[in-house]
Amino acid sequence: MTLIAEYGTVLLILACLFGFFMAWGIGANDVANAMGTSVGSRALTIKQAIMIAIVFEFLGAYLAGGEVTQTVRNGILDSSMISPEQMVFGMLASLLAAGSWLFIASTRGWPVSTTHSIIGAVIGFGAVGVSFDAVNWAGVIPIVSSWVISPVLSGVVAFTIFLSVHKLILNTETPFDNAKRYVPFYMFAVGFLVTLMTVTKGLKHVGLDISGWQALGLATLIGLMVTGLGLILLSRIKVDPEADKTFYFASVEKVFAVLMIFTACSMAFAHGSNDVANAVGPLAAIVGVLQSGGQMGETTLVPGWILLLGGAGIVVGLATYGYRVIATIGRHITELTPSRGFAAELATAATVVGASSIGLPVSTTHTLVGAVLGVGLARGIGALNLHVIGRIFSSWLVTLPAGAALSILFFFILTAIFG
Repeated sequence: MTLIAEYGTVLLILACLFGFFMAWGIGANDVANAMGTSVGSRALTIKQAIMIAIVFEFLGAYLAGGEVTQTVRNGILDSSMISPEQMVFGMLASLLAAGSWLFIASTRGWPVSTTHSIIGAVIGFGAVGVSFDAVNWAGVIPIVSSWVISPVLSGVVAFTIFLSVHKLILNTETPFDNAKRYVPFYMFAVGFLVTLMTVTKGLKHVGLDISGWQALGLATLIGLMVTGLGLILLSRIKVDPEADKTFYFASVEKVFAVLMIFTACSMAFAHGSNDVANAVGPLAAIVGVLQSGGQMGETTLVPGWILLLGGAGIVVGLATYGYRVIATIGRHITELTPSRGFAAELATAATVVGASSIGLPVSTTHTLVGAVLGVGLARGIGALNLHVIGRIFSSWLVTLPAGAALSILFFFILTAIFG
């Protein structure tokens, strides 16, 4: 207790710095992947993607980030076996380790999983720095399984969505007319789905208790509002005969480019709701111990300022280093057009927001890659760049042990400095 009482202010400053550094890494690596489909399909410019991220990453982090944050904070380690000092130093080490690995990966353009990074780091310091039994291995199993389930699920959803686009729009005699007819329904699905997931599960930590019927009504209302705004934008799009001579679906893809504005917003919201926990979960654990004077208390609501700090770090990371990895997902796995990118983004947003609503920290990178693979497979295996896919899978395997090793190193350094 004396260590915490003596160095409480210093530890809190370090926690905020390391938490911001970790959030910066998320923005530089993971958000770049999340926005890659929009930029890669040329539906949005990098500047437009950053502006969308600024708004909707913040909203996702603040409105729907609390559930997953509690999982990262309390679901991996058995707090009864860890002293307050070990918890503080271990979470500091985890933030610094994961942030360092993301910095290394981002400077080299490697798309890695921030969820792998932080969970590997927390497991590393818990198993080696405290005790092998301190890790809640039963709680880790569903998290690890989600890394397999989420890309498979998002891939199936994306495959299905893209097949519906083919059947209803692309493989018809009048694809442009059918695009303007059916795209509003996809717009409604985007607004309805993300809103429903958010209000039913994500708003608990801000003190709002909404019933099932109220949530359904609000989701329907926002879905209709999104559709109405989309119809206004679609009314300005006309057939471009000259562009259609070069690419038969050029005019149709302009319609889907409008739709991708909405899916990019939902993607940013979904990412903020799930992945902000990777930075602020450990930070919340540190703040909880420090504010209680060294007591390991029960689960508490995550302070809003912590979620905002994480959201700010994510946006700064995307704006400064995101361009280095944004092309990998958007251009190198498979050729993306707005119609293909839309299917991948909607499937990813649905999977991530759904996982976030039940407190399961899934990897946005895994989920998005699964969705892009699903879209590519809808066109045949030849449409995929298997070399790039293999490189991405390899980076996933390295990330977890790298996070664990760095965390163990930093844990013993911090313990030595303050001990």
